[in-house]
Amino acid sequence: MKQLMLGNAAVARGLYEAGCCVISSYPGTPSTEITEEAAKFDDIYCEWAPNEKVAMEVAFGASLAGKRAFCGMKHVGLNVAADPLFTMSYTGVNGGMVIGVADDAGMHSSQNEQDSRRHAIAAKVPMLEPSDSAEALAFTKLAFALSEEFDTPVLLKMCTRVAHSQSLVELSDREERQTVPYEKNIAKYVMMPGNAIRRHPAVEERTGRLREWAETAPINRVEMGGTGLGIITSSTSYQYVKEVFGDSVSVLKLGMANPLPVRLIRDFAAKVDKLVVVEELDPIIEEHCRTLGLEVSGKDVLPMEGEFSQNLVAARLGGTVHSGKALDDAIPPRPPVMCAGCPHRGLFYTLNKNKCTVLGDIGCYTLGAVAPLSAMDMTLCMGASISAIHGFNKALGTESEGRTVAVIGDSTFMHSGMTGLANIAYNQSNSTVIILDNSITGMTGHQQNPTTGYNIKGDPAGKIDLEALCRAMGFNRVRVVDPYDLKATDQAVKEELAADEPSVIISRRPCALLKYVKHKAPLKVNTDKCIGCKSCMKIGCPAISMKEGKAHVDNTLCVGCGVCEQLCPVGAFKSTGKEG
Repeated sequence: MKQLMLGNAAVARGLYEAGCCVISSYPGTPSTEITEEAAKFDDIYCEWAPNEKVAMEVAFGASLAGKRAFCGMKHVGLNVAADPLFTMSYTGVNGGMVIGVADDAGMHSSQNEQDSRRHAIAAKVPMLEPSDSAEALAFTKLAFALSEEFDTPVLLKMCTRVAHSQSLVELSDREERQTVPYEKNIAKYVMMPGNAIRRHPAVEERTGRLREWAETAPINRVEMGGTGLGIITSSTSYQYVKEVFGDSVSVLKLGMANPLPVRLIRDFAAKVDKLVVVEELDPIIEEHCRTLGLEVSGKDVLPMEGEFSQNLVAARLGGTVHSGKALDDAIPPRPPVMCAGCPHRGLFYTLNKNKCTVLGDIGCYTLGAVAPLSAMDMTLCMGASISAIHGFNKALGTESEGRTVAVIGDSTFMHSGMTGLANIAYNQSNSTVIILDNSITGMTGHQQNPTTGYNIKGDPAGKIDLEALCRAMGFNRVRVVDPYDLKATDQAVKEELAADEPSVIISRRPCALLKYVKHKAPLKVNTDKCIGCKSCMKIGCPAISMKEGKAHVDNTLCVGCGVCEQLCPVGAFKSTGKEG
């Protein structure tokens, strides 16, 4: 049966059909839906892990036990999991192990647009790269077969466009796999130096066998057309090339990103007059072609950054550029903004009001950097806010201690904030850390985490007590505040910054978009009282606007949080009395 399916859903289906038994992942756009979709299959144990390193190690443990296993993450998550990845290349696997990584060219929801193919090359592990949903399913199943045949973890590289676009796939039944018996093998699995040094030659020999496999693998295919121009390409770039040029050019479509074939590329190059590589981000294929002594174009005409498109490929390679259609009316831009009733808004307003230097972290609360709140000075990577404030305050001492805070979400804190907090407790900087506990992993679409008390399926699970955890780590000053209460929030920030010891503030209020959150009645403005001072506009709530010089509340957006009401100097806001 054929079915229209998202690329990520197709990967999940491939995991099911391949007989995968254990999946551990950390949510990260554009990879999240792989695990969410896989969790719908009762035959597969699925979980959200605290971070990608843990997820990969869980999957490795399941593989060691003889079951087929998977872990999924976005490209920056692979940085977090690089430690086990590089050594798993040496140990190899028992049951098949596949690592899904989704790159985000164009940085739709990421802090960088690194190319994960570099990780595959550096770790010396094979990487497959599907270009549509059908290949996403097929390559997932192939990845398990390769993992077991070549005794290696296999990377499956998605990208935003393949992960979040739909195409037809053909479904098959699940293939139940026999558990591969676990046998104790110290030389293979205990990576102390004496054993590791003997495993490295096995890795190099495996890479040679994989490269030979790539020479004739059907996922690397030649599509001969016109021979004036030959294009080597992969992933979503293949789709752009085919849409622009059709059969007027010859194409070598590479489904294996690492290792790359040699004879196949040389033979293809010999059949065309001009050779061009079309690949997003880094010139991986192009550099390989140059090492083979081939004359090739690539990044001299195509950009190193951003997502490609049909028109970009056409414009740079001499194809037909389509103008498309546009509306006559100008469409106003819609910048990203915190939702109406977002619990983080009151806290960031308070930090801005107190002129705090705010070291931020990764999550929807990163929007605290956006005007009018403009209450964030730094965002680097998951967990960096806490580690950075320690260094910041150690460098500047009393000059910064009383006006600098770190902010981090509950899920991000569990991901990689705890070690930074342990460093503050151990090495004693006078730092104030604010954990923004909105009871969910918000930015990636409401996934559970170790602080919520529920697992990936919504069933009751273990729950971390943040207050008890922080106290156990050595913090004497731990307090909880409701960010909807501006007075209490302001008092908490002032008192903890004034304290002469490390402290933690937990800003606790559930995300306004959670289904179980019951909202208060929306507010409305008494225009007779409103003086048009725009004090309410300082919080950047999308439910509030100015009309004819007076504040106006959109009651289809307002959740009655009351933050604006506390800012109004004349008491112009009042409840409509109709609960949402």
